[in-house]
Amino acid sequence: MKVLGIETSCDETAVAVVEDGNKILVNLVASQAKVHEQFGGVYPEVASRHHVDQLVPLVEMAIKDHEVDLIAVANGPGLMGALLMGVIGAKSLSYGWEKPLVGVNHVEAHLYSAMMESPPVFPSLGVVVSGGHTFLAKMHGICDYEMIGTTVDDAVGEAFDKVAALLEFPYPGGPHIEKLALEGDENKYPFKAGTVKKRPLDFSFSGLKTNVLYTVKGANCDRKAPSIISEDDKKHIAASFQKAALTNIVNKSLAAAKTFNCKAIYCGGGVTLSKKLKELFEISPYPVFYPPKGLSADNGAVIAGLG
Repeated sequence: MKVLGIETSCDETAVAVVEDGNKILVNLVASQAKVHEQFGGVYPEVASRHHVDQLVPLVEMAIKDHEVDLIAVANGPGLMGALLMGVIGAKSLSYGWEKPLVGVNHVEAHLYSAMMESPPVFPSLGVVVSGGHTFLAKMHGICDYEMIGTTVDDAVGEAFDKVAALLEFPYPGGPHIEKLALEGDENKYPFKAGTVKKRPLDFSFSGLKTNVLYTVKGANCDRKAPSIISEDDKKHIAASFQKAALTNIVNKSLAAAKTFNCKAIYCGGGVTLSKKLKELFEISPYPVFYPPKGLSADNGAVIAGLG
């Protein structure tokens, strides 16, 4: 079965054709990162309008040499206007082509991406770390999940973006933080991610982000206040923040895998591109799987595969 996958949940317009759930025939992504860089994050209305311009040309390119049997589209979660562009486009194609249509949760697709290269084992732990989502789920099977931990405030990718902005780096912030952290002392600043009372597997990054804010701007200052740190301090702050955020994710993931008798850990989402995250997960007694190259961020291939 060949499936056309459409993904417009945020600022990437992505279209792909996948055969039998894992053989990627076409995978096209039109990124809007440069467009939203000026805003320091994704501007929803602008993202929606760019999807309108990009979707049809990408679909035409994707199906040029392929006859598809099914259409799969990301129908949540995400930016409402952006999602609507993809869903309406997919519905129109389904009607016009007389092909069946299935909606796909794009966060579930992030987890599925780590399973596309080898048969998954269950029960296992799913770890989603992205710009919009951070959570842990016990996976009994594909599309059979039990939520066991989530963020009560910021997603970890969002925290990276906001800390990068404090250090005067553009969106998206994760790659800038990681590059700068290579030069810094990760133990210079005693940053810690938050804990949630009576919910040990939940995440909280708001306090960590505020701690960085006060370190950069001064106690009780806001984002508009002038910086009180030197350029040299930035690399140490980046390294210390990165260690605090990612160590928190790894420690809670390993605790969850042990508590829920998981056989493996599957990671999905854009933050899986972090080399530091992979380095920290090396202590895991469980096999840890990541998305194949090119499938960590939002893309149509994982939508088509799961669909």
